[in-house]
Amino acid sequence: MNKIKALFTIPELRWKILITLGFLAIYRIGYYIPLPFVNQTELLNSLRSTQQTSFGQALGFVSMLGGGNLSQGTIFALGIMPYISASIIFQLLASFYPPLEKLQKEGESGRKKINEYTRYATVLICIIQAYVPLSMLMGSGREHPMYVEGYNGFIYWLMGAVTLTAGTVFLMWLGEQIDEYGIGNGISLIIMAGIVARIPEATSSLLLEGGHFKASVLTLGGGTGRDITFEKLVVLIFLFVAVVVAIIAITKGQRRIPTQSAKHVRGRRVYGGTRQFLPLRVNQAGVMPVIFASSLLMLPIFGMNALASATNWGWAVWLHDHFQRQSYLYNLGFITLIFFFCYFWTAIIFNPKDMANNLKDYGSFIPGYRPGKRTAEYLERVMLRITYIGAAFLAIVAVIPSLISDTMQVDYRVASFYGGTGLLIVISVALDLVQKINSHLVMRNYPGLTED
Repeated sequence: MNKIKALFTIPELRWKILITLGFLAIYRIGYYIPLPFVNQTELLNSLRSTQQTSFGQALGFVSMLGGGNLSQGTIFALGIMPYISASIIFQLLASFYPPLEKLQKEGESGRKKINEYTRYATVLICIIQAYVPLSMLMGSGREHPMYVEGYNGFIYWLMGAVTLTAGTVFLMWLGEQIDEYGIGNGISLIIMAGIVARIPEATSSLLLEGGHFKASVLTLGGGTGRDITFEKLVVLIFLFVAVVVAIIAITKGQRRIPTQSAKHVRGRRVYGGTRQFLPLRVNQAGVMPVIFASSLLMLPIFGMNALASATNWGWAVWLHDHFQRQSYLYNLGFITLIFFFCYFWTAIIFNPKDMANNLKDYGSFIPGYRPGKRTAEYLERVMLRITYIGAAFLAIVAVIPSLISDTMQVDYRVASFYGGTGLLIVISVALDLVQKINSHLVMRNYPGLTED
């Protein structure tokens, strides 16, 4: 309790925390403001029928990762995902496109220029992506349209696209304000807030029915099928704790490579020769491979759905059914893409040649390996091995919701919050936030939150 009080005894830190909470509160208010032409009743009925399909789950997954609210057709329906997509695109381009690579090496001025380009790209991506939710909400020809009658003309399409774009731009601005005046990474905190806010709803759907505990939860062996029994609840709690512990261990896990600085003599004193460590994170790519893989898997799901409906070919229907049920074929493709993007993303952000040159410039070396090429080859070999461990961990975490939903007959919305990518994002952002708060406390001679 004393450590919590210390957070509010430092005026600067207290102000940063309050500003961050205020901006997150503004985000949560806008999260529930619907588009004016949406028939909320028909939208809710339509989404109930598609929630258990792979396409509906993929849409919900992407919406969760972006902090959006596609399920209610709100002004923040697109969330922050367009900005994340634009940032990823420019980060990838900066690794091989010379003009952007030159800007990236210019320091703060170059970073501001790239951020400006990223904002412009975000607006363009918003306008393109707005077509998907608007076509779902305002498409004609349905028996029960999801728009208010008479409000699906071109002017309302245009108004909807502008509103959704403005909502994403506003979220982007909120994230930048948190970065500048608050504490923590603004975009990550917005995503985390969107995920955490959905957990009470998932918990209530798991345990409550009509405002009371389900009878099957309170009895041993009670209920069948998709009912949540007491045994299932115990298993879910155990899995939740196990996944949390594993995520913290892998997120904080490092491979420490010993390095030693060269000795040099000045007068009668010998300097250098100290032994240090070069930390390499086990999960170097973070959660980005899972985001890439899940987004890419939406394309075959959507394509097979359209192909099976249009042609009724046997192989197309077979593939469509297997992807819709999230069978072994879907999970195999998911795992394959996660491994691919883990190595791809690590290759972009980790450059063993530059790291070896930096060690050489600072007069350090890895014992047993010559500075330069041999050191770079050793670092690359080590990174390939530990990336395999990180990719395997991400693959296991990513398929846990599907396994829980299939084997235990639990609603996928519940399984996705108590194991999987959402939990990985929440824990990673929380650890980063605690680290930044600790730096503020230690700098002012206060004990950190994780110190005894």
